[in-house]
Amino acid sequence: MTTPGEPAATVHRVVVVGSINVDQVITVNRIPLAGETLIGSTLRLLPGGKGANQAVAAALRGAPTMLIGAVGDDAYAETAIAMLTPSGVDASHLDVAAGPTGLAFITVDSAGENMIVVVPGANAAVDEAAVLRHRDVIAAAAVVVLQGEIAASGTAAAARLATGRVVLNLAPVIELDHAIVALADPLVVNEHEASLLLAQLTGEPQNSFDDAELVSRLRAWGIPSVVLTRGAQGAICSDATGTASVPSPKVVAVDSSGAGDAFVGALSAALASGAELLAAVRQAVRVGAYAVQSSGTQPSYPGLTDTLPGL
Repeated sequence: MTTPGEPAATVHRVVVVGSINVDQVITVNRIPLAGETLIGSTLRLLPGGKGANQAVAAALRGAPTMLIGAVGDDAYAETAIAMLTPSGVDASHLDVAAGPTGLAFITVDSAGENMIVVVPGANAAVDEAAVLRHRDVIAAAAVVVLQGEIAASGTAAAARLATGRVVLNLAPVIELDHAIVALADPLVVNEHEASLLLAQLTGEPQNSFDDAELVSRLRAWGIPSVVLTRGAQGAICSDATGTASVPSPKVVAVDSSGAGDAFVGALSAALASGAELLAAVRQAVRVGAYAVQSSGTQPSYPGLTDTLPGL
């Protein structure tokens, strides 16, 4: 809740409304084919979830950050939130829902590529009613960060409550009222998500547009700014000032899981500090590149004293 005399949108504060999971990470030589059984080399339980990941990434990059979400009343909850407070995230607005904590089953191959299946658990309880209980802190945020891993009604409610900038990382792509999507500034998606969302918005079949065309069409539809993430190729960003392609530093990837969340968290922290979109994206691609160089999601994210790879 805002303190007396605090402005309507608190300077620099990032509020993430999103998912909290435990990641069960299995490493294998290669991703199995359909129907195939492989022997894995390691299994680790790590804190994860797109909401929690992005909150940790934003806090480590220096932004005062709060996470709104839910864990279950099971033994996994402690693991799910283990890195929030140590990373500087304000976790005082988390709810506990009856039932299991969200789980993500992640398979990572020797090239750092991954395959992920998410079971929402308590994240499904983060609906409109749950979000409205935290209306004051959402309305007071400079940047509100949203994804697609909680109930759609919760994402929509948070977007409506925001008085600051809305960063909508529509991953996975869920059905949202088009007016909610139009509040994104920026919308952050990869090429597959962009293509699926564009089909939803226009009612036309999915087309094989190239990355630049996807960005152009989303902007033309009416989204104020768009960031298209491209993995090792970096990102394309577009707003009223123009469109630019931002390359990623060349690094050796160990595990790409959670790198997109590192990007979104760093982007949000930079925007909250007052950076223009292009400058924020340039920072975010370096943070994403840093994250793929080690295993796990949150444990791989850089703090302010860590040296980011150069472009």
